[in-house]
Amino acid sequence: MRELEHFPNLVTMFFTRAGEQGDKPFLWHKPVSSGAERAGGSWQSLSWREAAEKVARLAAALKRIGLRPGDRVMLVSENRPEWCLSDLAIMAAGCVTVPTYTTNTERDHQHILENSGAAAVIVSTDKLARGVMPGVVRSSQVRAVIGIEPLRVAQTGHVDYHDWNALIEGEMPDVAGVAAGAAFSRDDLACIIYTSGTGGAPRGVMQHHGAILHNVEGCCIIITEDFGWDEEVFLSFLPLSHAYEHTGGQFLPIALGGEIYYSEGLDKLASNIEEVRPTIMVVVPRLFEVLRQRMVKAVEKQGKVPQAMLKRALGLGAKELSGELRFWDKPMDVLLDKLFRPKIQARFGGRMKALVSGGAPLNPDIGVFFHSLGLTLLQGYGQTEAAPVISCNRPKAGIKMDTVGPPMPRTEVRIAEDGEILVQGELVMKGYWRNEAETERVLIDGWLHTGDIGHIDDKGRIVITDRKKDLIVLDKGDNVSPQKVEGMLTLQVEIAQAMVTGDRRPWLVGLIVPDAEWAKEFAESKGLPADLRLLREHEPFRAAISAAVDRVNRDLSVTERVRQWTFADEPFTIDNKQMTPSLKIRRHVLREVYGARLDSLYRS
Repeated sequence: MRELEHFPNLVTMFFTRAGEQGDKPFLWHKPVSSGAERAGGSWQSLSWREAAEKVARLAAALKRIGLRPGDRVMLVSENRPEWCLSDLAIMAAGCVTVPTYTTNTERDHQHILENSGAAAVIVSTDKLARGVMPGVVRSSQVRAVIGIEPLRVAQTGHVDYHDWNALIEGEMPDVAGVAAGAAFSRDDLACIIYTSGTGGAPRGVMQHHGAILHNVEGCCIIITEDFGWDEEVFLSFLPLSHAYEHTGGQFLPIALGGEIYYSEGLDKLASNIEEVRPTIMVVVPRLFEVLRQRMVKAVEKQGKVPQAMLKRALGLGAKELSGELRFWDKPMDVLLDKLFRPKIQARFGGRMKALVSGGAPLNPDIGVFFHSLGLTLLQGYGQTEAAPVISCNRPKAGIKMDTVGPPMPRTEVRIAEDGEILVQGELVMKGYWRNEAETERVLIDGWLHTGDIGHIDDKGRIVITDRKKDLIVLDKGDNVSPQKVEGMLTLQVEIAQAMVTGDRRPWLVGLIVPDAEWAKEFAESKGLPADLRLLREHEPFRAAISAAVDRVNRDLSVTERVRQWTFADEPFTIDNKQMTPSLKIRRHVLREVYGARLDSLYRS
């Protein structure tokens, strides 16, 4: 069994792996022409040796242009090799990375620049720079802006402008010297990751090197013991500015000496998976929901035999997970393994060890679905404040889809008297940057107060039942978890997205976004207009959505049922600020937009 060394910091881990891997491929991408979509050509790779040289050169250049140890450097870029190289170079120079979402508004960027006190900004494209530069101009602390691609800068005033490639080309590749200079400890600050949140201004979570290494080491133990550590290939899809992808999609592959492919985006994700054939992917539940809907529709179009096989596979998968699979079920299970499941697995590249779900609660039915098709889906649990992985389901511990698995190695978890999940260990953040009040509220005697309610089952697995701050409290004091109801609604083929509300009200009401593909097919079959704004005025369409809501209500308690609902005007997206970059709905934004309409449902 391979063992992971106990590295003193993330930079040393990277240079150690680069020395071992040499000319093996490390980072893969498809070239992007400036300001345009991805070209869709062939994958191009950067070797470990080349990456180490670029990191060493850039780290030296950052020092040469005046950055000092401890300086914060804001990093604004889509997922690409330069993101990883910049992040490592910032840390190698002794500075602190401040990743930000490409979807941030000008106001978001300005808040993070001011709050972090960033001394420099690395930005990938001229388009992204337009949202960052107003904050840079207003800042009294930013001294340098570095463009990964050429930026159209007319004048810079008090800020120096640098070209990313020119900085690298202007330095000698002293890999050994830069690696030796990375003398900081696990306790030193590595990055400040601003939580997108579902409301309020983003808070900067201080993650130290040891917190991320703790996560990485724990994940490596799971991979080694449960799957076997081999030539690992990752497909990076979630934003690297999110703690989940930053740790799981970047530093975990580095620890494993693996390869990272940068996805071309959601519209090409399916084809990228087939091309890349990843062994591990970290994704959010919303993606699984989308993939499930697409797979169900694809099977439905193939006829009755595939539909019947899917039904049998789901039934047997549920039995297996509950321990109810009997010997007379085995022949059908073997048949499905030969004739049905391989076709599904091929769509995921054919060598997927595990799909790891995190960032938001996963509906157990989604987990059963993918497990039934022969794909290992592991639900993890974490928070940015814990670097971010706290626990993860493990095959050896027995996967149970309504749990988030046992705590990570060297992670202590206990349940407070009120049911809140508390976490202690090296993974816990140092606090919120320049926010002592919030730090003192969530860090008490070394324990991270997660705000999640749950318990630990007889197998040592964490079961999350509610979220303290997201609980809906009805007017008679009944507590309802909105995520549970919303998750069940979005499992219906007719419904793509949903939000329920009802705090201090007698019952729940809902906001519904119909599934676009289903709506189009429904309109064609009924001779109704395809335009969704017109379609929703027709009674047959409304009745079909109502029937879907009624199906869900039958499986809910009286207090959880959605009594009234209304259509949303448009899908919830990152662009309209109704979803976070990690695809959680922003409840406060939706209430602002639809508050009056939702309130009117109590009068109808």
